[in-house]
Amino acid sequence: MGILLAASHRVLEAACRSAFQRFRQQASQLEWVQRKKLKHLVLLHTGQQLSYEQFAKKYQLTRYADWKSNIEQSRRSGKNYLSAEKIIRFQPTSGSSEALKFIPYTQTFLNELDQAIGLWLRSLYRQYPKLRNSTHYWSVSWLPESQRKLLENDNLNDDSALLNVSKRILSKITQSVPAEIALAESAEDAMFATVTYLAADKHLGMISVWSPTFALQLFDMIEQNQAEISMILRTGKWQRKSLDFLKAPKSCEQSYKLRGLDFQSSDVWKQLWPKLTLISSWDTAGAEQWAIQLQKRAAGVSFEGKGLWATEGVVTLPFDGQYPLSYQSHFYEFLLRDAELPIPSWQLKQGDIVSPVITTGSGLMRYVIDDELEVTGFYQQVPCFKFLGRKMTVDLVGEKLDHSVAVNVLSQFQIEDYVPISLLGIEQCSDKKPHYVLLSEGNGQYQPSAAQLDEHLKQNFHYELARNLGQLDEPEIKHVDDAWQYYKTLAMH
Repeated sequence: MGILLAASHRVLEAACRSAFQRFRQQASQLEWVQRKKLKHLVLLHTGQQLSYEQFAKKYQLTRYADWKSNIEQSRRSGKNYLSAEKIIRFQPTSGSSEALKFIPYTQTFLNELDQAIGLWLRSLYRQYPKLRNSTHYWSVSWLPESQRKLLENDNLNDDSALLNVSKRILSKITQSVPAEIALAESAEDAMFATVTYLAADKHLGMISVWSPTFALQLFDMIEQNQAEISMILRTGKWQRKSLDFLKAPKSCEQSYKLRGLDFQSSDVWKQLWPKLTLISSWDTAGAEQWAIQLQKRAAGVSFEGKGLWATEGVVTLPFDGQYPLSYQSHFYEFLLRDAELPIPSWQLKQGDIVSPVITTGSGLMRYVIDDELEVTGFYQQVPCFKFLGRKMTVDLVGEKLDHSVAVNVLSQFQIEDYVPISLLGIEQCSDKKPHYVLLSEGNGQYQPSAAQLDEHLKQNFHYELARNLGQLDEPEIKHVDDAWQYYKTLAMH
């Protein structure tokens, strides 16, 4: 196992070297690289030869609603109505404009993402050499339970599928958890299978997840199910019939170690996984407080924050202690705060507050990502950023609820004498996890239940997934005499 693992890492690192070298060597040629990238993409999608200036004049800024009909037509017909290239799969997500969106993934787009992951991996190997002799856990993008039948062909959303074929094969050897866990009947089962595989792996060296609350959930589940997981590792048999489709991991050594763990110990996770070197997750904006908790929980383990990576494309990556633009991946423009027209990446200045506009190999052109970034400096000519947060969006753990979702939910409960005033995101609470509260007033007999509110909110893809995974608690209804005054007082405080 050790020889094969080390050999796989060496080959995988070598496969990532070209992306790393190209990023460093061309960092002083930002404008040239970006103009060349745009010419290639415009020719691929439209058959036209356009300069950036011609492109900017001809094409308007877009959001998902502008592409939705073509995407739905492509899903129904199997033909690509966005570009000349074949669509390999549609990646489900949600965001500021839709409860459920489908982003087309073509081979060109996957190659763009592979460039970014290659750079990231090579950078990790250089910064943390011990990762070359350990297994890694990269989170699998599970689906909300209500979407599993609708999206059964896309059910296995293995994040390593963003790599090219050779890197994907190598990554399977180095991964701690099999991607097939995503086929479990429920998120609870998939989560339990994940922590069981992790607990069985004495070679685990890296945990890479998106939300720090998800990593905290993994730790909680191991602690809460210590005896059951230990039994599975000793016998090699699941105690839950729903997981019988999956081979159970077996390790008497890890079973014994887990059974004797003291979870009050500051280095408990290093005891379970002596090779654990790095945890990677979001650590800015709304995720900051949870990332701090995660770092305290995993004492003695290095931590690295994520860059900005949307389903629609990658914007920044961690590199040499900064978060530079992934300028080799897509074509990038940026909307300055309160501006109507974007500027290209080579015109950015330090201190600019901007939102990304991307043109990618998926067929999406001049697509606005409603996140705010601050230009913090430059890596040679390449701008580096800090993620400030989502615009007009509440995002406690990655659920991405925006103003339109709140308005829709409030309108559903507007009945005669019952008046819903606002939907509040509660980030910190002494006796509950993050959750939402519907603030209302009125003298009528009707009052909605928390379960009804939850069902309405679950129409949003990422909210339902966060509830399935236990990252969000059930919402509450707070009914008061003068809700508007209550809200204003709360806002003032």
